[in-house]
Amino acid sequence: MRVLLLLGLVAVALCEPIRFVGDKVLRLTPGSEEDVTIIREIGHKIKVDFWKPDSPDLVTIGMNVDIHVPAAQLDMVFTILQQSGMEVKVMFENLQEAVETQMDNKMATKAHDYTKYNNWATINDWVISISSANADLISRQVIGNTYEGRPMHLLQIGKKTGSAKPAIFMDCGFHAREWITHAFCQWFIKEVHTSYGSDPEMTNLLDRMDFFVLPVFNIDGYEYTWTKDRMWRKTRSRNSGSSCIGTDPNRNFDAGWCTTGASSNPCSETYCGSSIESEIESKNLANFIRSNKSIIKSYLTIHSYSQMLLFPYSYKYDLAAHHSELLSVSQGAIAALRSLYGTRYTSGPGAVTICEYKESKKSSVKYSYTFELRDEGRYGFLLPESQIKPTCEETMLAVKYIANHVLNNPY
Repeated sequence: MRVLLLLGLVAVALCEPIRFVGDKVLRLTPGSEEDVTIIREIGHKIKVDFWKPDSPDLVTIGMNVDIHVPAAQLDMVFTILQQSGMEVKVMFENLQEAVETQMDNKMATKAHDYTKYNNWATINDWVISISSANADLISRQVIGNTYEGRPMHLLQIGKKTGSAKPAIFMDCGFHAREWITHAFCQWFIKEVHTSYGSDPEMTNLLDRMDFFVLPVFNIDGYEYTWTKDRMWRKTRSRNSGSSCIGTDPNRNFDAGWCTTGASSNPCSETYCGSSIESEIESKNLANFIRSNKSIIKSYLTIHSYSQMLLFPYSYKYDLAAHHSELLSVSQGAIAALRSLYGTRYTSGPGAVTICEYKESKKSSVKYSYTFELRDEGRYGFLLPESQIKPTCEETMLAVKYIANHVLNNPY
């Protein structure tokens, strides 16, 4: 009986969500190459979690560097930073408190709500329901299953004409902990189908083009953020020869694979995978893009956080052949976004603007953009539910601006 009791206690402990009591998020601003070296060494030698940028190798002079430091590592990290004299700001005094206060309604129901963060089961039911209820405008297909067997629902939204139309592809939730991105794709689907017929601009877009929307890409990882680890980022696949789980899906595609900003270490948050498209989720997405590349004219991928609108290239410093046009469109889009609440975004090529590796899956699509939604670090990945509505409303304006440009500038 005692053995069974102990086993039961162990099982309960294993199921308990990870807590972040006493963990802090620090913002470092390196003012010299020596500071950059110190931050990189912290990242490589101490168990910390880089929030921005997502790899210590991407740190450069003058950038804001946000790192999540577990309570057990704080003394060591603070000792190193104090000796360096580097500028340090504490963004989160106690990360667990921020996790607990992200949700506005502690007694959340299972009903789908566009101004709340919805778990996967709720989103799954909603996708099926909204497509069934609006069959004249929305069709649904499953482009494959995830590593853990969950269906990857893709919604096609647009007036059915009986012939192929130019399309914009949008995905959300590549990185599991970026909850505001999942919320935006759901909001977008709601806005698009409810405004058809009443909003002339949206009606024109849906009459003449389609939107392919993948509401949640990294479903297994997203489910894990709800049940076990709110800060989980990667997929949930097992890695041969390693006890570390998951791959960074954003670095798992065939464009500069496993080079700048990516890691070949399975334990790294930026692990590129054992091979190109080693993740079933990546392969499912890539196969769909390849099968529909003749009609997909724009690729929008939604991430957080930083308030940026990025475009090719991100894995190299060369400018895209159509750089001037991409820049002009991005500037128009962020101006439209800013017009609603005054939220300021930065735009530019990914490699120059944020030094990240962002466009590995979409380099063959001309109008390719990565959104980094709110905020700039006050809440980071824990944006409160009270900010879902304004974030989604302003982002809609930017997406509509890009969509209109794509429609009126065919290629």
